[in-house]
Amino acid sequence: MVRINRVTTRGGDKGETSLGDGTRVRKSDPRIAAIGAVEEANAMIGVLRLVTRDAPRDVHDVTAMLARIQNDLFDLGADLCVPGDAGDRLRLTDVPVLRLETEVAAMNANLPPLTSFILPGGSEASTHAHVARTVARRAERAVANLDEVNPVLIRYLNRLSDHLFVLGRILNDNGAADVLWVPGANR
Repeated sequence: MVRINRVTTRGGDKGETSLGDGTRVRKSDPRIAAIGAVEEANAMIGVLRLVTRDAPRDVHDVTAMLARIQNDLFDLGADLCVPGDAGDRLRLTDVPVLRLETEVAAMNANLPPLTSFILPGGSEASTHAHVARTVARRAERAVANLDEVNPVLIRYLNRLSDHLFVLGRILNDNGAADVLWVPGANR
């Protein structure tokens, strides 16, 4: 169990921070940027959980899915925080990736086929799902930019953005309220 007695440490006051193995790095280090992007994705999932807490539970338990995803993202951050052999016990496996794939397939099974690109919008909850999706994509790019990284992390973030896209359609009344792109509509 983690025990945090003090939040303010002043350890980062000079522009450095510690990785999980104790290594000090600049806060501008690409690994710290990737960890921060994953934290942002996690926070956006928290906002999405808030706006979907009263979503119908008829087909998918949205709250439970999003809670698992938040825990996965915390595990993903731990994996990033301890690079090299020291972090082997923290490595994310393909198990959560496969779970996301299963959930995407289940959510997508009863949606109408796409006939156009979808614009973020429709319902408030769907819009938040799309914002969370774009933040997850940014986290994926930041993680993919690292030299030494568990390849499962990139797969997970890629599947997460697919998951959030399909969830956005579910939250748009099972696709009925999707906002479709109309080519050249503003010309």
